[in-house]
Amino acid sequence: MSAKPRILSGMRSTSDRLHLGNYEGALRNWVEMQDQVDMFCMVADWHVLTTAADAEIHPDIAANSLGVAKDFLAAGLDPKRCTIFRQSDVKEHAELALLLGMVVGVGKLEAAPTFKEKAAEVTGDHIVSYGLLGYPVLQAADILLYKPEGVPVGRDQAPHLELSREIARSFNHLFGEVFPMFKDIIPEDESRSKLPGLDMRKMSKSYDNCIYLSDSPEETSKRIKSAFTTPTKIAKSDPGIPEGCAVCQYLKLYSPDWERQWAEDRAGERGCMQSKQELTEILNEYLRPMRERRGSLTDADTEAILQDGARRAREVASETMNEVRRAMRIA
Repeated sequence: MSAKPRILSGMRSTSDRLHLGNYEGALRNWVEMQDQVDMFCMVADWHVLTTAADAEIHPDIAANSLGVAKDFLAAGLDPKRCTIFRQSDVKEHAELALLLGMVVGVGKLEAAPTFKEKAAEVTGDHIVSYGLLGYPVLQAADILLYKPEGVPVGRDQAPHLELSREIARSFNHLFGEVFPMFKDIIPEDESRSKLPGLDMRKMSKSYDNCIYLSDSPEETSKRIKSAFTTPTKIAKSDPGIPEGCAVCQYLKLYSPDWERQWAEDRAGERGCMQSKQELTEILNEYLRPMRERRGSLTDADTEAILQDGARRAREVASETMNEVRRAMRIA
């Protein structure tokens, strides 16, 4: 077993590509941590089905999972230094979720803020599925299966993981101390994780306000041209408000000269197009190495990495499940 503390995190494969918000909110942190911890990085493909169970609205999950894995690798995750795997390749996730479902009350699941929010979004002939209600149970299984010391998470998402700890405590109370408590790993500097979308709303695929890691330079340029800037800045000489300008927010993160650029914007000494052009050049250069690495990955290469990661993940997961079955006296 590794002497390093084990860390578990994952991303849903709702699309075949990740955006800058995914990178700055989580993936960058994973890359930086992989030498200090025993890192398990999961492509959470089953979780996609909990909010997209109807065939006409859910994507090609298999193809998307490969795309997300490619972005993991392109961003700098190294399969020799961390374990990259697909949730559905480790069937112990489903078994543990089933067994944990025996120790959590329906009322607690119905009261979860995420369930209420997602259930309210279900319209028309679509159903509020058991899978959606049980999302926190599957999430708990994902985490507890690997007995991690911690789970990287943004401060606003941390409360969602408390239910996983509650489920672990309930299991331990009934069957003995099988699951240690994990901690939330919240970055000290969360400014990067708050990167807005191009329209200043939360960056989201559904809003189509993203810059994707795998976008071409031309696609990035087109997206930045549509980005939100100070509405009252009509002429170049009009003062801007960089705090409310998406382009300026990106410059602050990626431009070494952002303070001058912000000052010029605020003083009406630069136009929005100048800022957009400069951001396009800076961001395309920043993303160039990731795009080159992604372009070199074949589906076969990526699938082989996922299968090797699943083998390593199953070694840990099977040990945990042996403990769980013994504790529950079903083995």
